[in-house]
Amino acid sequence: MPLPVPGFDPHWLADLRARAELPPLQARVPLMAGQDVIGSVLPDFGGQIGLQPPNDVLEQLSKVERSKSGHVPGSGHKAAAWRITGPVTDSLDRLARALRDAGVGHVAQHWRNEALAVHSASGERLGEVERGAVRTLGITTRAVHLVGFAEDGRVWVQQRALSKANDPGQWDTLMGGMVSSKDTMQTALARETWEEAGLHLDQLQAVQRGGSITVRRPTGEPDDGGVGYVIEDTDWFHCTVPDGVVPVNQDGEVEQFLLLAPDELVARLQRNEFTLEAALILVAALEL
Repeated sequence: MPLPVPGFDPHWLADLRARAELPPLQARVPLMAGQDVIGSVLPDFGGQIGLQPPNDVLEQLSKVERSKSGHVPGSGHKAAAWRITGPVTDSLDRLARALRDAGVGHVAQHWRNEALAVHSASGERLGEVERGAVRTLGITTRAVHLVGFAEDGRVWVQQRALSKANDPGQWDTLMGGMVSSKDTMQTALARETWEEAGLHLDQLQAVQRGGSITVRRPTGEPDDGGVGYVIEDTDWFHCTVPDGVVPVNQDGEVEQFLLLAPDELVARLQRNEFTLEAALILVAALEL
């Protein structure tokens, strides 16, 4: 029989959800490709990377109408914007390298030589960008997570490696990872499940989509001067891990795995031992 799930403290739940929807530390203006808003940057973005318009990467625009509830966090009803002038992938690559060389926003520290897809607000794929630059450019990223239940209702969780750039040592779902520019959601799910947990999807039972979450918040790096902003859409899946099947990390990004009863998981969640994204997903999974 599945184990009972204790209730969550409503004040903790409210705080958790509030932390997933925070404004930037500094006002931001749109970063555009054509008429599409693809991200957001600080108003003095050109000065940050030593560029003055006109130039071969950016041109500064006159004020444009952008609602506070629109795509650009922290912007006013009217704000200047920056627009890339060339092909999206090429222009964003040059921007990312300029940010890295100028030492802006921890781009150099997060540089991965990994491309992520860039989409319009309607979901159309417009190009690619280096993963290390997405936070400084305010570009929305996509991720995938997998919640693994044991047959008796306990839950598999992982502790992130102490060497991870983001949230080192915190606890996470069975698997969580970015969707690269070459991935579909399904290929990202399969690849990340193997790399992080050493499991193939056909070893698992009843793999199905559980839902999605979106997080909007400053980067959490106190010394970045408010340059970075995270917008991430995450699709999460859940499955049953059969008895006798044990996750084993393959890529060095996991310290350990634990199998937790729901009451212990809830207690750890409410002690804020988990990443924000994992906590939101695990709450939703436990409430299924």
